[in-house]
Amino acid sequence: MSELTSTRIRTTAAKLGLPHLAEALNQYIQRADEAKMGYLDLLDLVLSEELAVRDDRRFRNGLRLSKLPHHKTLEDYDFSFQPELDPRKVKDLATLSFVEEKANVALLGPPGVGKTHIAVALAVAACRAGYSIYFTSLDDMVRHLKAAEDQGRLISKLTSYLRPAVLVVDEVGYQPLERAEANLVFQVISKRYEKGSIILTSNKTFGEWGQVFGDEVLATAILDRLLHHCEVVPINGNSYRLKNRLQAIERDTDVA
Repeated sequence: MSELTSTRIRTTAAKLGLPHLAEALNQYIQRADEAKMGYLDLLDLVLSEELAVRDDRRFRNGLRLSKLPHHKTLEDYDFSFQPELDPRKVKDLATLSFVEEKANVALLGPPGVGKTHIAVALAVAACRAGYSIYFTSLDDMVRHLKAAEDQGRLISKLTSYLRPAVLVVDEVGYQPLERAEANLVFQVISKRYEKGSIILTSNKTFGEWGQVFGDEVLATAILDRLLHHCEVVPINGNSYRLKNRLQAIERDTDVA
């Protein structure tokens, strides 16, 4: 291939938004020569790798915008430490059928059992599959919605919680809400109902949500929409954080 032709192909690739092709053109040609590829095989190779690069770029950009606290996966989760939790149920959720069905997932249990880890892992899997994701604690979401309401931007801010295919709402129940705050949560839940998935974590049973939201009727209305299409995963076990802390104390004691 002449240098003029190579330059023209790189320029065209850049204009088409195919930067990897522009950068890797010589490598493609070398691989095609070594494997004695036909024209269709070479075209298939180029298009497949461009798609893989584009998907990886989209995935990394999605994670960057998601506000996830970390990017842990289910492979990082120690199911052996939570023997009452059925790994098959969690791995079934990782197939993302609940996202396709615009259903929800509720992870319930005491602090430290790995609820947030699983919620994040499911969100990461959804992002890799091409779904938009966003992470927030309940307290942060309420705080931002209240500020937007005070500034006359509530509808715009609500949209940021309605737009993603998967919204992760962490730490439901750690702080009780006032009725006006609970009403903002109700607006998010009701507007996402059957339009997008929610993954939430909570240290409270559903029977305690009346206390969390400061109003039994409002809590019932939230639960009615949330649980209509929802997989509930209780995690009743020991705290990972406490386990790690106790191990550190034991190590320090042994050294002493």
